[in-house]
Amino acid sequence: METINSIDYPVYFTDTLSSLVGFIENGNYSRFFILTDEHTSVHCLPHLQLRLIHLEGKYDIIEVNAGEANKNIDFCCGIWKMLIDFGADRHSLMINLGGGVIGDMGGFAASTFKRGIDFVQVPTTLLSQVDASIGGKTGIDFDNLKNIIGTFTSPKAVFIEHGFLTTLPQRQILSGLAEMLKHGLIADAAYWNELKNQGEDLRLPSAELVYRSVAIKNEVVVSDPFEKGYRKCLNFGHTVGHAVETYSLQNDENHLTHGEAIAIGMICEAWLSHKKAGLSAEELDEITTVLTSLYPKYDLDDSCHSLLHSLMKTDKKNQGDNVNCTLLHKIGECSIDHICTEEELCDSLSFYSRLPGLASV
Repeated sequence: METINSIDYPVYFTDTLSSLVGFIENGNYSRFFILTDEHTSVHCLPHLQLRLIHLEGKYDIIEVNAGEANKNIDFCCGIWKMLIDFGADRHSLMINLGGGVIGDMGGFAASTFKRGIDFVQVPTTLLSQVDASIGGKTGIDFDNLKNIIGTFTSPKAVFIEHGFLTTLPQRQILSGLAEMLKHGLIADAAYWNELKNQGEDLRLPSAELVYRSVAIKNEVVVSDPFEKGYRKCLNFGHTVGHAVETYSLQNDENHLTHGEAIAIGMICEAWLSHKKAGLSAEELDEITTVLTSLYPKYDLDDSCHSLLHSLMKTDKKNQGDNVNCTLLHKIGECSIDHICTEEELCDSLSFYSRLPGLASV
């Protein structure tokens, strides 16, 4: 697999840890820092440290608590304080070794520390490899709103090590798979068909499938780096899905993963696509069947619809009070900026709730 060139940085897929070490050595950095959480410190950091033995003493490790609930300004303040205590200067490098939370928050902390220091992404989850690490977005959650504070700042490079995926529980693999399925739905019907026919192999998607998802997202990002237009196609499933994810974070002890919430969002927005954008009933049924076979049902009764709509209205891609959705014309083809009314959005949630299945998240 070849290196992918994104907006202004490379994405490496082969011999990635050696490539990372070479990048550090060639960067002439005064010092570098590895941001991890308690999971990547155990499962991934040792593999990297074995490659860094000759650089011992030239780096420090900053560990934060894992989980979306910790992607906030308080933890950013902790990262900034550690950088100050460790003597970081503007010629330092931050290595974000972890999932989407580490990549988003580490990128935000680096992009704002001393008005910006270099950082690289080393995504260790399927979700971060195919989604969060590509596109130059950084961010933190604020006031229970996902990624509402952030910057568009490109990493200096991304290093995707497929071997890290073997450390993940199946639920986290499925979380990342939702974004891969989305890539097929919005841009590549053949890729969607390949994924849906994988069967048991989807328990650990191949490096080639990961590469294809990254390539699809990168094509979109490069065409619209600052999300002024077409890049919003990546929002399919996310207007409803982010609202459901926020609702679950606020109300559930065992909250939904990002991918589980986005799967709900894709079902709802596929229904909206059928009503408003020409998606056929047959393809709506196909999408619904595939997603409900992979992801457990979640209870969304009518009593929470008003709150969910309020959360949808805070989406960054909206204009004024209008809720914008990306919708499908058919599998593999979408368009942006479809204004959906509260009634339509609530009807889409009702469609999801009527689907058969047990609420077992």
